[in-house]
Amino acid sequence: MFQDKVVMITGAASGFGAMAAERFAAQGAKLGLSDINGDQLANVAKTLRAQGVEVVSAAVDVSDEAQVAAHVSHIAETFGTIDVGLNNAGIGHDVRPLQFLTTEDFDLMMNVNAKGVFLCMKYQIPLMQKAGSGAILNVASAAGLVGSGHLSLYAAAKHAVVGLTKAAADENATRGIRVNALCPSFSATPMVDEMADIVGERAGLSREDAMTHIASRVPMRRVSKPEEVVQAMLWINAPENSFMTGQAIAIDGGLTAV
Repeated sequence: MFQDKVVMITGAASGFGAMAAERFAAQGAKLGLSDINGDQLANVAKTLRAQGVEVVSAAVDVSDEAQVAAHVSHIAETFGTIDVGLNNAGIGHDVRPLQFLTTEDFDLMMNVNAKGVFLCMKYQIPLMQKAGSGAILNVASAAGLVGSGHLSLYAAAKHAVVGLTKAAADENATRGIRVNALCPSFSATPMVDEMADIVGERAGLSREDAMTHIASRVPMRRVSKPEEVVQAMLWINAPENSFMTGQAIAIDGGLTAV
């Protein structure tokens, strides 16, 4: 499905990003990977290269425009273009009511989660316009579709990702470029594990019990498996899925349905 397609993935050192790199590579893609954690990313890239995958990788802070521009340019110089942009890098914040968060928390959430997506698209889109085709998938969150108490700044940044997605989709709909957002709820990733640890510590619960408490908000009463979310990434970006653009697709066990 993605044979010889060039797929750029941010936040590729762990979680959804690392798994997505494996799955796109298994379908023949060439990869441009980045993460702020350079050492962990290097291990991911090394493993993929050992399997015969063509990989460009770099430690990149997606909130830094010069770093993003240089990385996109390196991918394009190496492979010729970018066919798929999977803008996945993101971070969370402490689980607290809004009034206990800081302006520094606000700036960090916006810089990484919203500005990072903006910068990636800013440099991906001209390449795709030149090619006359492309697909961008921005990883937002179910928190980008509904209110999310105790995660207010994360929710605000992810709402911004959805807005950026819809605007970019509108601007590029006649240029052969599709732009969508994926909105997962809680999943078994390092970010949610960290959240469970915080919740558990404050409530005197084990991580397992804290995860059960978190999952109680989901109608399916469980968190997702990362592969369930990554499978959606493949489907949304598939060339055959040619009429979907400007959408914020929830993979959330029913969380945003009620």
